[in-house]
Formats: sequence, structure tokens, C-alpha cells
Amino acid sequence: MAPSWENDDDRKYDAVSSDPITALPSLPFEIIEEILSKLPVKFLMQLKSVCKSWESLISDPQFAKKHLRVSTTRHHLLTFNNFFSDELFVVVYPFSSVFTELTVAASRQLDFPLPVGNLSHYIIGSCHGIICFEINEHFVFLWNRFISKFMKLPSLANPKQKICYTAYGFGYVYDQFNDNYSYKVVAVNYIESDNNVSYYRYRPQLKVYTLGTNSWRMIQDFPYCIPLGLSSGRFISGTVNWLAYNNLFISLVIVSFDLENEFYQEITLPDYEVVIRPQVTLVVLRDCLSIIAESNTYLDVWLMDEYGNTESWTKLFRIPRGEPPAYITPLYLSEDDHVLMESRYVRQSKPQSELAIYNSRDSILKTTEIQKINCSMVHEVYQESLISPCSL
Repeated sequence: MAPSWENDDDRKYDAVSSDPITALPSLPFEIIEEILSKLPVKFLMQLKSVCKSWESLISDPQFAKKHLRVSTTRHHLLTFNNFFSDELFVVVYPFSSVFTELTVAASRQLDFPLPVGNLSHYIIGSCHGIICFEINEHFVFLWNRFISKFMKLPSLANPKQKICYTAYGFGYVYDQFNDNYSYKVVAVNYIESDNNVSYYRYRPQLKVYTLGTNSWRMIQDFPYCIPLGLSSGRFISGTVNWLAYNNLFISLVIVSFDLENEFYQEITLPDYEVVIRPQVTLVVLRDCLSIIAESNTYLDVWLMDEYGNTESWTKLFRIPRGEPPAYITPLYLSEDDHVLMESRYVRQSKPQSELAIYNSRDSILKTTEIQKINCSMVHEVYQESLISPCSL
């Protein structure tokens, strides 16, 4: 029996004979969808050219959501420099071999879709393959490099107010009933105040931008001071979390902003079990809120097993600091307790950045071949997806 074709656009010809390629056994569309949902985004972008029906399926936002649920383990590592520069070093590494052979050979340099000169870039965070950047403090830029889609949000700048600095966060709310994601960017603007009292020098304003709208919304006052070096909020369980000072800069707490109901609450930090309070960093590891408590010679990794339950803080392990002492930020924690971490330090008046892998079970530290870069690098572990920031 001669093969049947859906339409002329679905017919593919052999490059040599110009005869129709022998048809594969017919499969139900549901089976084809199931197979495609398990493939990497790179292959799916190529398969869009097979026929119109496949292009329509792969471009469908509902298929993008299904693919996202199936491909939760596909992660990548993005590295770039965040200083003012005429050249922006943007490299991506496949994460499947990150703990075994993270090498320069495995990397791929990317073209950043925005002009580079006279702009500072900083990663706020990532969700579902969308990486959120801060541009010169006043702009937010969203980019899914897998599907080459990006968008720039309206500026936060106000000519009547002087913004001293801004703390950002990026996350989403999932509506299970409608199977829908609502993505939001949060900004805490610290405006210069007329009050001469030092601890009221900045007046914070909390604003929210929901993707799909066209403006920032003022939410409420924000009676906390987020230190400038800790200004990126960490997304977990529908909330954005910052380390911040309350009570006139006396106590350091975690401030959690609920993205769905748009209110905030405090979460107490774990008991560090040391006499002198160490340097503290807030990260997310294994989809849990994590505190990195750092002293002069080591850092302790704490994990909140149940979000919001302060009784569930658990100290996982201790990582020794090397020589010269470095500022260490864990980026990813595997199920077998291997830690991918970023080390930043200054040697001979030059900032250097280094990636290393620490095996907490046998206390072995192994540096990768991507190390000792003579500039300030930023690293982000993110998930691949078909989700487009432009269609939300």
C-alpha cells in the first residue's frame, strides 16, 4: 500500500533520487508527543523543521510545560564575567558530566543578545530555563538561550527619586488547578531618604512585575535592609528569600516573600554553634533553602529540609577553606554529596575565579580545568526548557 501523507508539506524527498523517503510505520500522535517530550531541547529545535505538525507541537506552550516536567534532570552551567567590559565572556557547559570531566573542551561560547559596552550584568537567578539578569541596576533582562528568546522589562528608574541600589528576586507561582505558571520579578528599591538618621538613610520600596503585564506594581513597605553584597533573592517553594537586617541592623534574618499572596515573613537562621558569628550566605541546594556559615578556616553547609520549618535546619558537612583563603559559594549539591562550588579570591591584586568539586564523604577537593580566570566570574546552574519569556 502506498504511504499516505498528511499534506504536501509533510512529504520529504531523498536528496539523490527525489523519491519520497520510505515511510516509517505510522504512530499515533500521542505516542509521537510522548517520545518528543523526552528529548533535549537542542534536538527538538532541529526537529521543528521535519514537518508542520511537529513544528506546531514543539512550539505549543502546553507541550513546553509537559517537556519541562519530563526533563527536570537536564541542567547546564553558565559562566560569564559581570564587570563593565567591551567583551562579555559567556560560556555554557553540559551538566551531565560536570562532576567527572568539566573541561574547556566541553564548553560552548555564546553570543549575548544585548549590547555589552558600558553595561554591568549580574545574574539574579533562573527558573525553568529562563535566566534573569540585572542590567545597570535599573533594568531586568530575561533570556532562554536554548530557544533564543529574550525580553527586557521596563526600567525601575524614577527621575524624582535617587535609587541607591536594588535587591532583586525571580520566581514563579504554580496554579495546579489550571496547570499554569505565573512568573514574577521582585525588586526592593533602596531610595535615598531625607532623614538624617544614619539607619534611616535608605527608604525601601517593594515592587513586583508579573510577566504578561507591562508595568511594575508597588506592593508595600519593606522594613528590612538587604546588604548590597547579598542582594539576589533565592527562589524556593513559591517564595523569594533574602538575608536581611531587622531591628535597626541588629539581627540578621531570612526574609521570605510569598509570590502568590505577595506578603513577607521572617525565618530564623540556624544555630551556628560558634562563639563569633561567621560570614553567612544564602543559597538553594537540592531544592532546599541552605545557609553557608563561613569562618576563617572552614565553612559549614546547613540545609532546611522542610521549607519554613526552622526545626528542620540540619548541618550537612564542613568544607575547609584553602590557601589563599577564598570566598566560597556552593552552586550544586549532588545526591551523593559532591559539591560544585565557586571560589573567588585576590592574588597579586588581581581577582580570580575558580570552580572546584568537593566530595564531602571522603573530604577530597578537586579543581576543574576551568580555573584561575583573571576576572570576576558569575556562575549559574540552570535547567533547559522550551519556556519562552516573550509568551508569558
